[in-house]
Amino acid sequence: MKKAFVFGFIIIATLFTHSTLQAQAKNVKTVTRPKLVIGIVVDQMRWDYLYRFADRYGTGGFNRLLNKGFSCENTLVPYTPTYTAPGHTCIYTGSVPAIHGIIGNNWYSRSLKKSWYCTADSTVFPVGGSSAGKMSPANMWTTTVTDELRLATNFQSKVIGIALKDRGAILPAGHAANAAYWFDDSTGNFISSSYYFNALPNWVNNFNNKKLPETYLQKNWNTLFPLSTYKQSTVDKEDFEVSNSKMTNTFPHITAGIEKNKYNTLRTTPYGNTLTIDMAKAAIEGERLGQSAAKCDFLAVSFSSTDYVGHSFGPNSIEIEDTYLRLDKEFAAFFAYLDKTIGAGQYLLFLTADHAAAHVPVFLKEHSVPAGAAKDSTIENQLNAMLKRQFNLEKGVEKVTNFQVYLNREISMNEVENVKQAVIKELLSFPFVSMAVDLQHLSGSTLVEPIKKMMTNGYNQKLSGDVQFVYKPHWFDGSDRGTTHGSWNPYDSHIPLIWYGWGIKAGKSNKECYMTDIAPTLSALLHIQMPSGCVGKVITEVMK
Repeated sequence: MKKAFVFGFIIIATLFTHSTLQAQAKNVKTVTRPKLVIGIVVDQMRWDYLYRFADRYGTGGFNRLLNKGFSCENTLVPYTPTYTAPGHTCIYTGSVPAIHGIIGNNWYSRSLKKSWYCTADSTVFPVGGSSAGKMSPANMWTTTVTDELRLATNFQSKVIGIALKDRGAILPAGHAANAAYWFDDSTGNFISSSYYFNALPNWVNNFNNKKLPETYLQKNWNTLFPLSTYKQSTVDKEDFEVSNSKMTNTFPHITAGIEKNKYNTLRTTPYGNTLTIDMAKAAIEGERLGQSAAKCDFLAVSFSSTDYVGHSFGPNSIEIEDTYLRLDKEFAAFFAYLDKTIGAGQYLLFLTADHAAAHVPVFLKEHSVPAGAAKDSTIENQLNAMLKRQFNLEKGVEKVTNFQVYLNREISMNEVENVKQAVIKELLSFPFVSMAVDLQHLSGSTLVEPIKKMMTNGYNQKLSGDVQFVYKPHWFDGSDRGTTHGSWNPYDSHIPLIWYGWGIKAGKSNKECYMTDIAPTLSALLHIQMPSGCVGKVITEVMK
């Protein structure tokens, strides 16, 4: 009797435990992620390009994202200078140059007494190309959201970075990436470095063997639509544009038959974007990205030709309008490809920019808007002449770059404060400079917001200069033809940000957010840790 009771009790307890575990299992939420995340950075894309050409865009590209995705309309860059390398780094780290260490495309190295490139790495060797392959993410101090995805999945997720520019591929892909690929002007191939592997995968060699750059160069560059139908058709003038010895300055741009620097020429045409999408598709197929529901892969793609075209021809050129009309068609075809290959609703995509761009000074002055261009070398020479007169210093300023003045560290401690004040006074004597400040005493300055905050975020105590200056609006370093970027002003710092696909509902918000908010929002969507230097906040509207 006693044995029967015990046996019955065990059966009842077992059944109860089993049913309890089943109930608990039903309440456990498993982490779900998209099959593939596609991060798209359109280099030098102003926010207003989303709407300036919208009536000429089709339904499948930019308008598809705007109508079916979530657009953060008031997204800003929160630091200076607004350049390509820090822009890509901030997007993927959620951090700022003060923390992640990428303070410009180049910066002055005091120890080496020369300019240092953001992804330069003398410890690696090129794979598949020339010395342009001696690159890695070693100069970036923090992790990226792509690194965190690899860590969260025990490195089961694949991460690939692709761009014409090495910095546009390497920095987004992060430290732990499977690979990053960029375009080599000397060979016309996509290359990499020994940081990732010692030989290119077969699918990359097969892609390079197609010689697509040769095909695209033979096409020449003419307008997609009749020239007279373009919004900017009245400003296709050579005096607005940088003289380009490689191809004609107005339409049609003849690229067929160019031999010298021909692959570099390809960058300054819409076909550079076409080639980038070709490579992105090849990576999806070659690496089988997004083909497993059990893991989440990441493809970081940066479109660099928009920047090259923008620099040469400016925002109010037919060239930039045609480039975006063509890119819209490229995106429409690419999104349709993703629907077919990965599955509609199975991939998460975001589109943003690393910075925007200023109007061409010559164009603005023609319409009575104050504008102009200066040169760092001119500022540097005048400052050194002043320091020679007042302090008898030889080369008191070692370098002027990134809106910063690097003083010679051999200046005595007793003299350095007086020297800095003299430099600030001299900078303010330039008619195009509006502000100048001692970076070591930035917190106590009377600079207005948001300039003070942007300078603080951009100031890296180990790498930055001693004094920073600010140009008046619509002034920049370089030529008054073509354009550039780098300033705090909205024309350089207001960028698009659209989320689309897996987990995203259609909507729009004008709430102020920042480039640094992209990585933490991605982290929240993917249920992974934020990058190690992240200072951004989750954009909660995207999560609703």
